[in-house]
Amino acid sequence: MTSPVAVVGVGADGWAGLGERGRDAVRQAEVVLGGRRHLDLLPESVPAQRVAWPTPLLPALPDLLATHADRRICVLASGDPMWFGIGTHLVRLLGADRVRVVGHPSSITLACARMGWPVERVTVRSAVGRDLDEVRRDLAPGRLLLVLSTDAATPAALARLLTDAGYGDSELTVLGALDADTEQRVDGRAEGWAAPPGDPLNVVAVRVVAVPGTRVLSTVPGLPDDAFAHDGALTKREARALALSRLAPTGDDLLWDVGAGSGSVAVEWLRSDPSTSAVAVEGRDDRADRIVANARNLGVPRLRVVRGRAPQALADLPAPDAVFVGGGLTAPGVFDAAWDALRPGGRLVAHAVTLEGERELTDQLARHGGDLTRLSIERATPLGGFTGWKPARALVQWAVSKP
Repeated sequence: MTSPVAVVGVGADGWAGLGERGRDAVRQAEVVLGGRRHLDLLPESVPAQRVAWPTPLLPALPDLLATHADRRICVLASGDPMWFGIGTHLVRLLGADRVRVVGHPSSITLACARMGWPVERVTVRSAVGRDLDEVRRDLAPGRLLLVLSTDAATPAALARLLTDAGYGDSELTVLGALDADTEQRVDGRAEGWAAPPGDPLNVVAVRVVAVPGTRVLSTVPGLPDDAFAHDGALTKREARALALSRLAPTGDDLLWDVGAGSGSVAVEWLRSDPSTSAVAVEGRDDRADRIVANARNLGVPRLRVVRGRAPQALADLPAPDAVFVGGGLTAPGVFDAAWDALRPGGRLVAHAVTLEGERELTDQLARHGGDLTRLSIERATPLGGFTGWKPARALVQWAVSKP
């Protein structure tokens, strides 16, 4: 390209709201790329060729840029181009030195200004191209939540989701066409939300309020066992929390949950950090269906579920940063497939409750090192007219890092 791609943030007020730097970038361009709505906001005096985004956009973006590589390019984006915007994709594709961003107040900044909310206290979710069920992870009393809507139907869908999750008392404010002459505001409660669809360009502000009796779920690993639908194939609460502490989810890490059962480890891995990813491998269709439902109900619908048995089902998966095997490490080839695929520095945690499984973990400890831990949990339960300790089945955990 002859010059860096200029990326100009545009508000709902269009050309009138652009500063001189933004206007100059548009005027100097030979071709302007953007959504049809953005292109229509430009005055006729702008001489550049106008090219609307194709659908789907991201797969077509490299070829589109290559087509106009010998021309000065300007890209129009909604609000702040680096906040859920095209600017981040262009930087990833071209490099930061080939992209010049001219910012604009984001819809988040404008929404916080209208609500009087401190930006640093607000949790943001985008429903644009994403599953709205991701909001479920963020539900906690008192939380301030902003949801970027896909269209005019998003507020009503969000109200139904909140009500279903036990947060029907939450206060909703729909802010449409922010900073335009036609700006709108509609207030109400999630339960019984009956406002008609408004402007498709809207942000929903939510002050999260739980209905009395609603169970509040933390993002700290160790959710109650009954937070998951399961048939008994479940890594129990204490063992799950300890396993996740050794799997150590951080950054963009990918987890394989092999023989996932209910998917509880993969689900909690994803809840711990929104930037992580996970694959749950499960051979039984009924259990795989439960994993999908658990992931959706607990706010991590991005969990990928692979239906099949290890090691065959592991063959074409992307290399993991962490692997959890809740059972079945004694099956031929499972350990070798997982260990070979694991990235250097990656973590593997395996559990066993049988003598055969314990023997396998002991053998692998001798070969690869790591830590072997025996977990014994006892719970107080009624014993006649008194209370006594009831031991759960002992579990052995092996945790190891790959050199």
